[in-house]
Amino acid sequence: MNNRAGSFLWNIRQFSTLVPTGRTVRLYPSGFCRPKIVYSSWNPRKLLSNFDNRMQSSIRYLFQDALIFKSGGDGFQTKGISTATVLTVDRLLCRRRLSFNSKHFVSDNGLKKNFHHEASNEDVLTKRTKPTPINCRKLSQECNSLSDVLDIFSKAPTFPSSNYFSAMWTIAKRMSDDQKRFEKQLMFNHPMFSQLCEQIMREAKIMHYDNLLFSLHAMVKLGIPQNTLLIQTLLRVVQERINECDEKCLSVLSTILEAMEPCKNVDVLRAGLRMLVDQQVWKIERVFTLQAVMKCIGKDAPIGLKRKLEMKALKELDQFSVLNSQRMFAVLAAMNHRSIILLNECSKIVTSNIHGCPFKILISILQSCRDLQYFNIDLFKGIADYVATTFDIWKLKKVLFLLILFENVGFRPVSLMDLFMKKAADEPGFLNVKSLVSILHVYSSLNHFHKCWTHEFLEVMASALTGSLHHITSENLLNAVCSFCLMNHFPLAPINQLLQKDIIHDLLTSGDVERNVHKLHVLAACLKLDDVPCHKDTHLVLPQLSSMPSHPHAKVAEVLSSLLGEGCFSKSVWLPHNYYIE
Repeated sequence: MNNRAGSFLWNIRQFSTLVPTGRTVRLYPSGFCRPKIVYSSWNPRKLLSNFDNRMQSSIRYLFQDALIFKSGGDGFQTKGISTATVLTVDRLLCRRRLSFNSKHFVSDNGLKKNFHHEASNEDVLTKRTKPTPINCRKLSQECNSLSDVLDIFSKAPTFPSSNYFSAMWTIAKRMSDDQKRFEKQLMFNHPMFSQLCEQIMREAKIMHYDNLLFSLHAMVKLGIPQNTLLIQTLLRVVQERINECDEKCLSVLSTILEAMEPCKNVDVLRAGLRMLVDQQVWKIERVFTLQAVMKCIGKDAPIGLKRKLEMKALKELDQFSVLNSQRMFAVLAAMNHRSIILLNECSKIVTSNIHGCPFKILISILQSCRDLQYFNIDLFKGIADYVATTFDIWKLKKVLFLLILFENVGFRPVSLMDLFMKKAADEPGFLNVKSLVSILHVYSSLNHFHKCWTHEFLEVMASALTGSLHHITSENLLNAVCSFCLMNHFPLAPINQLLQKDIIHDLLTSGDVERNVHKLHVLAACLKLDDVPCHKDTHLVLPQLSSMPSHPHAKVAEVLSSLLGEGCFSKSVWLPHNYYIE
């Protein structure tokens, strides 16, 4: 009897070790295991007094490696636990586990059973059946194609599925455009691709938020159509969980939205991002994240949010690297916000570190200055001098692209244009119709001439244009001839072809008719002013120019009238040869 009582007391102590007071496990429908505090009314003395009547066979619950015991009576109350006998849940979905210190349990028949050995057997079985987690970086290193990743997925799918898409995008970035196009087609036709898409839709609500964003980013970059159920489902889940965004997720989400076309879910998500940024803008620590957010919010963002982001950028100006300063031009242009202070400070950094600046960055800076209507002569001169110094390493087409952008912003890089003029005259082989028309437009618009090379340059351009007359369009011919005339050069063959009736009729009936009419009037005025002999008898019947819709500058007119006095200021004046002065 004493042995039985001692065994019973030992059993009571083991129950105290096995089930801590008020600590139970709740099984959630989403597959997560979370501990929950339950205030139980369990009393060991009450159990001792009613042991013979209430002690029944215990039911064992298996949740991963945890054993939960439930008495048949009201001695154990486990609130909210499922009554299933055995539950099998992938351990990857549950980060928290229960552990037991006890190795033995005594049932109501007094026999001891070793549960430690049984649990060890279950661990071995789980390890044999459960696939090993896949690391995205390791997967991208082991596989050489997108189909290889899908083949690995077909053998043993693991959680989270975002690793497979991220690995495929990493592999695709290493490929050429043709190979990437071919591999994407194989990916779409792979039998496991649709299963992978279905699995990631099922996991979207339970995987980590950053994994969800990385997978969506990979899908967008891999060219999965935006109107598919997969992309739209992930967009909706991202919307629902947007409050889980940290700084890293803000950067990824901004990159995703920037790459996507407008649609209902994208617009809603962008609006949510704006609200989130408005709340967390002062918590952003990395300049790269700040610029990604600024570039994403769009041109139609509230002006208050734009100014708040501008103030944050000015506050972090001391932390700007050279790359941050170079990118800031495109960032401000993307959000259509002209911050003179920020642009001036970034211009100083760019100008002082101009050597070694990539061509794409130079193009981006000049395009952004054009869009923002920002003129900084020190910045433009620094870029032009750098390109002129390293002129021999640049292709002429790239230099021409820079000259076109300089013309757009109204800056004339003298030394660079002189070098290009000489190079084009010495090597006219690169000239085609498109580049020829662009060169003539730039030099005539900026009114650039050189003492020694201008005549030779114009002769080479005229010769190249004459050789292209059989396949040049009417508008390109008009643009080229007008540029020649503005530079006081009149190549006969192109002019004679342009003045043919069928070409004039084509220009007056198709394309940008108003612009063509204006250029034809300019051409006629130049031919009359220069009194070209072969065109004395040429008479162009052209429609009248449309009345110049001058926007009334009332304040300017008022100030000038007050300064100059009455009778000394006139507005809307027509001059001979259709010149007009506001």
